[in-house]
Amino acid sequence: MPSWLVNMDQVSSFNLNPNTSMKFSSARQYFYQEIQQSDENIDLAKAALYIAQEEYPSLDPKEYLNTLDTMAARVKERLPSSQYPLLLIQSINKYLYDDLGFNGNTSDYYDPRNSFLSDVIQRRLGIPITLSVVYLELARRVNFPMVGIGMPGHFLIRPDIDEMEIFVDPFNRGEVMFMEDCQQQLNQLYGQSVTLQPAFFEVVSRRKILWRILNNLKIIYLKVQDLERSLSVIERILMLFPDLTTELRDRGLLYYRLGYRSAAEKDFTIYLEKAGDEDTTLIRHLLKQLKSGE
Repeated sequence: MPSWLVNMDQVSSFNLNPNTSMKFSSARQYFYQEIQQSDENIDLAKAALYIAQEEYPSLDPKEYLNTLDTMAARVKERLPSSQYPLLLIQSINKYLYDDLGFNGNTSDYYDPRNSFLSDVIQRRLGIPITLSVVYLELARRVNFPMVGIGMPGHFLIRPDIDEMEIFVDPFNRGEVMFMEDCQQQLNQLYGQSVTLQPAFFEVVSRRKILWRILNNLKIIYLKVQDLERSLSVIERILMLFPDLTTELRDRGLLYYRLGYRSAAEKDFTIYLEKAGDEDTTLIRHLLKQLKSGE
């Protein structure tokens, strides 16, 4: 279990109202409302902007949605008469990377701004998942639907066309990849020849794209011990996937560290009921302490 989860010396220093973290902001409420829809009806850009709005309360999502609309209008002006996918991809790439200067942030990959869609649009810098959201949203607006592909080690997108084996890497200036390129990239990642599997190229749902954005933020915030922001992120992950037991455990541990004892006890109890074969020794120990009032 990660070392950030329990620091026994710090627990007693927090004396916080256990209801504080559960008063949802308007951004959280909008996020929750958006993800209540069926996956195909979730507005990916809106939901991603609501994630950013929780960090920047004065952010107006409409401003950035309008920016995406304007960008898509510019792309439409440049589209070729032929609807061949490679030509459409070339047109989007030229506008997004050559004209606007979007790029993957290779110098500061773990800057949290890389995970906020508003910052990515404004700064024109991002990581694979958020640059993919920009690309997906532009493609959707020009009637060229694309989908996310969670290939191990690197998020890609592809045209939403059956049997289409053309992939786009939004982090690397829209590089077009074919199966052999994916094979080479995986061989380099694992340092050996990897057998391609259908699971590597499964379509990623919109909920899972949002989860990936939030999980990146979780990793960043935990690394710098920003417990309140970490908790905020996990709460939203659990809105997306309420049955993720590891997230329930981690939320309970953050509640514990922040002094939200009753909330921690509740999460630990539910986690232990669902944990199955997972190692639960630490959680049982902490729950026993909470119940005994230690």
